Amino acid sequence: MVLISTLALRFQAVHLCFERPNFITEGVLSRAMWRIRELDCPRNATAAAIGCFAIFVSCGPIAAEEGVFAVVEDIRTPAGPGAREPSLYSLNDGRVAMIWTEPSPDGHSVELAIGDEGAWETRGRVVESGDLFVNWADFPSIAVLGDGTVVAHWLRESTAVSYAYDVNLALSRDGGRTWSAPITPHGDGTASQHGFVSLLPVDKEKLAVIWLDGRAYGSARPLPTAQEVPDAMQLRAAFLDSDGELTAETVLDLQTCTCCQTSATVAEHDTVLVAYRDRTADEIRDISIVRFREGRWSDPLTVHADGWEISGCPVNGPAIDAVGTSVAVAWFTAARDIPIVNVAFSTDGGLSFDAPFRVDGGKVAGRVDVLMLEDGSALVSWVEWTEEGEKLQLCQATPEDGCGPPETITVNSAPGSMNFPRMVLSGDAVFIAWSQPGAAGAPDSIRLVKAYLSAP
Repeated sequence: MVLISTLALRFQAVHLCFERPNFITEGVLSRAMWRIRELDCPRNATAAAIGCFAIFVSCGPIAAEEGVFAVVEDIRTPAGPGAREPSLYSLNDGRVAMIWTEPSPDGHSVELAIGDEGAWETRGRVVESGDLFVNWADFPSIAVLGDGTVVAHWLRESTAVSYAYDVNLALSRDGGRTWSAPITPHGDGTASQHGFVSLLPVDKEKLAVIWLDGRAYGSARPLPTAQEVPDAMQLRAAFLDSDGELTAETVLDLQTCTCCQTSATVAEHDTVLVAYRDRTADEIRDISIVRFREGRWSDPLTVHADGWEISGCPVNGPAIDAVGTSVAVAWFTAARDIPIVNVAFSTDGGLSFDAPFRVDGGKVAGRVDVLMLEDGSALVSWVEWTEEGEKLQLCQATPEDGCGPPETITVNSAPGSMNFPRMVLSGDAVFIAWSQPGAAGAPDSIRLVKAYLSAP
């Protein structure tokens, strides 16, 4: 097995999307510092640098000294050099699907693997093209329907206009080996931004497709209907079945933040919950949810009135998950110029939320994810900037007490950022994946770990 490396870096980054979605990144680089932990293993256990980070090969799983997990293992992935922005999906049979983007001779390709730590049984290419829209914050995702149909999404540039790109969907009925022709869920045909997609299976043969839609974005663009809000990003949704048939798209919110990720889950009674960063006319950008039940979408509900007034998009979407009527939402906010990560719980399927708990330790970057557990607690992950480097942190939070002692999953010491780590629950284990920047000229890569709440 491979033990998570210990790395350090002074890293600071600012990501802001202004009135036109432009991403600004600033990094302060420093040297990598390698430290090998002494292991009580046979002498042939060695340490080696691979790609852009150090790994430590041991004789078996390493128990965590403290924190959330009993054991954390590094899992080898089939991703190639330069791979970035992984997304994960947990299959009902215990396997995990991972999708990512990597460079190719023709530009970039979207790659897929399905398997577990024992073997990646499927390794295939979803699409390869020179006109894929490749972005650190808006990236491909994958879902698997109950009948085994695999659905992937990616983004394709529609014109030479900056940030004009479309959502493409494709289906595979042979486990990801071959794919259907692309399907576009939005029918506006405008050269505008369409992205930040959530794919959510809602029954055995159907999934919800949720995205941010920029057809009304830009004051010079004519509005299709009088109800449109000028110069505003919209939240839209459609449903796709395993035969490739799309329902008509529906507007869920006519004015949202421009470039924050969406997140979706299914609660009790097949209720669909979608979390996103909203936007008011006064530039308040707090977190809202909408619900779909019995064929109807609800009006937006504010999870908590943070009152964060900001005139640009922070590129920092929420995460939501549910088990039955228990729901958890995690999000970043900087209201009153205090950057924090919150988690709030609902016990009525998302109809209302309790007051949030703060979970971070300061100097937080956000980029959250959340997993609801059967016992009513939730795992919350986020990224912090510390004196040691860019840290991926995780805690287990309860509706009664909030976050317990956090655990550091990794510390990034390479130039660049791990961006948006993703995690899924598979049986009694949690898989966590992120972009690992390359160090000393090495290409970027993907890190994947498997963590156990109790010893396997």
